[in-house]
Amino acid sequence: MTDNQEPMISDVTISELSLSKYQRWQWWFLVALSIFFVIVGQAAAVLLGRFYYDQGGNSKWMATLVQTIAFPLLYIPFFIIPSLPEASTSSVPPSIKIISSIYFVLGIIIAADNMMYSVGLLYLSASTYSLICASQLAFNAVFSYFINSQKFTALIINSVVVLSLSSALLAVNEDKSEPSGASKGKYILGFLCTLGASAVYSLLLSLMQRTFEKVLKRETFSVVLEMQIYTALVATCASTIGLFASGEWRTLHGEMDTFGKGHVAYVMTLVWTAIAWQVCSVGVVGLIFLVSSLYSNVISTVSLAVTPIASLVVFHDSMNGVKIISLLLALWGFASYIYQNYLDDTKARKRQALEPKSRNDSSC
Repeated sequence: MTDNQEPMISDVTISELSLSKYQRWQWWFLVALSIFFVIVGQAAAVLLGRFYYDQGGNSKWMATLVQTIAFPLLYIPFFIIPSLPEASTSSVPPSIKIISSIYFVLGIIIAADNMMYSVGLLYLSASTYSLICASQLAFNAVFSYFINSQKFTALIINSVVVLSLSSALLAVNEDKSEPSGASKGKYILGFLCTLGASAVYSLLLSLMQRTFEKVLKRETFSVVLEMQIYTALVATCASTIGLFASGEWRTLHGEMDTFGKGHVAYVMTLVWTAIAWQVCSVGVVGLIFLVSSLYSNVISTVSLAVTPIASLVVFHDSMNGVKIISLLLALWGFASYIYQNYLDDTKARKRQALEPKSRNDSSC
């Protein structure tokens, strides 16, 4: 998942437990490290995915599979990083059957979403693909309004409109840097698949937030990581079934033989793509745990702005006038969304600071 690997869970302020667990410099170091993982992991995964197609790879199911198949790497932070003690709760935990059903449905949605991202990246350049993915913030705002009762503000509406305009510009863009052999029809298919994947991903985020609020009713590092692991397991199984059911597995040996950089490069491209997606996932989980899921979502989306610049250097993608305007609009949308998050967080901090005073006054 682009940023399509990272589920955002719920809008929470900075955890008091996480702040008390670490010294201030340790907390800032871990936050910076998590941001680095998200940005580098996501940018590297997208560029490697584009490299796979450019060098002769053509299996959409393989490109889908590598987005989740390295999920066992998430067990490393799961076992190494201790979970903080949970606050006592009187609510009855959900049954294994309910949790399993939710994880299964979410995993299937993730697999379908990853497939659409794979088709989009097949027919689009890395820069165009990333700029279209930026629309996920706009979709996220809409779904959060209907599913999670998030209020629309002037800044959020501005972000939605600007990001929509950014994607609309790319829809009519004639770009010579798009993959060779990609006709106008394939370009439109890639655009629609990427746009649809961004919408489904945003829907997934809202559904996950709803799951934590109404079903699990708790959000700790281990619980967030468990959701990542088990939904990725389901998505991996679904992608593997798709790979064999479609017959694409028969073409893999031929892909390896005709891969532009050779057999070793073919294998290493797939391996490092899978690792890069999970590095991004670790960063996402870290930001959810250390700061908030909303902040993690914003950083994940902001990192999409890095990919067009990286693709310009690596693949020499053209940055025509339409793309430059689209990038500036996307950055404008990012800035509006981030500033709204800053205002919300500031209000939450003030309320949190006033609560102890209110309790002391009432006790007197």
